[in-house]
Amino acid sequence: MKPPAQKSSIVRFEIAPRSIALILVSIAGVWLAWQLWIVELILIVALILAGTFNPLIEWMEARGFRRGYALIVLLVALLAGIAGVVFLTVPPLIDQITGMVQNAPATRARLLTVLGEHNVTKPFGHAVKSAELEQLFTRVESYLLGYTSKAVEVIGYGVTTLALSLYLLADGKRAQGVAYAIVPRDYHMRLARILHNMETIVGGYMRGQFITCAAIGLFTYALLVVCKVPNALSLALFAALVDVIPFVGGLMVIVPAVLSALPRGVPVALVVFVALSVYMEFESRILVPRIYGQVLRLPRTAVILALIAGATLMGIIGALLALPIAAGLLMILEELRVEMPGDDSVDSSMRARDAEAEATYEQMSAGATAPEAGEIAKHLEHDIRDAELEDTGKG
Repeated sequence: MKPPAQKSSIVRFEIAPRSIALILVSIAGVWLAWQLWIVELILIVALILAGTFNPLIEWMEARGFRRGYALIVLLVALLAGIAGVVFLTVPPLIDQITGMVQNAPATRARLLTVLGEHNVTKPFGHAVKSAELEQLFTRVESYLLGYTSKAVEVIGYGVTTLALSLYLLADGKRAQGVAYAIVPRDYHMRLARILHNMETIVGGYMRGQFITCAAIGLFTYALLVVCKVPNALSLALFAALVDVIPFVGGLMVIVPAVLSALPRGVPVALVVFVALSVYMEFESRILVPRIYGQVLRLPRTAVILALIAGATLMGIIGALLALPIAAGLLMILEELRVEMPGDDSVDSSMRARDAEAEATYEQMSAGATAPEAGEIAKHLEHDIRDAELEDTGKG
């Protein structure tokens, strides 16, 4: 007898039309976000600027200024500061670069003489002698001219970002009302905590930038004054400005400082090079992780990895925004109670505090509109933070 034939089984996978539509919409959303990355970048920077300036605007409002007048004072102060920095740095740097180009042959001959006096430095002398100086300056000039249009484009984006940040400051309550209208009321207190923490993170990041920029500016000025290098103040201001750029900022400081010190002699230029290199190492390995790790509540390793990731993904702009974005994402995960893998810690007292705050908010915001509810959540969160600070001070 023949064995009974086995019935073949057919497995069918069916996907609901709604699921297909959701997948297609998600793909289209990712593609659109990728295409509009510059718009998202402008919005992120504008939010960071708005969060930075908002405490100052509120401080002026508390002292009798109307919000519109406070914004005018802020805008005038920003424009005056930018104009002052440009006036103090750009003309001296242009004069200095012009002088270096004019004195390049004499500086090269003096450098060849110094390098040729010792057997150890003779190979460097041959390298300098074989270098075609005129062609090098021609290439640098064409390189700078090629980036002129890009610089104009960056300036345009900067003006747009500043205008958007001022608009957000001028009409912040309406934007806040839109945010609270979109988010369900059960999450309003969490949104208030997130917005408050984001303001703290942005403020801490900007204070950290100010500290590091001021530190390198003072160090550069003191070093160049001691070494009697000309245009010490302009170079120090330039160092403070470019220090906001991670990784590349250090090189942008060292090169003009060393070139400015060359007329004082090779030993002086070498001292400037070594001192600035040591300071850059100190800033990158000790100062930056310590300052940003404390204000942003990020471990030192996370600070370095965030900077590297941001620079890899979006270059200089990515490195500039890496730390506040990383700190903001970590804070949002904590506020939304997203448990990370391997994290078994549960702060019961914090959860009890949040539950009590949400219950209080529900009673206070009953019947209120979205903007009014947002104001209630904001003031309630500030009161809770003030109470916690008082308890910490008493403890």
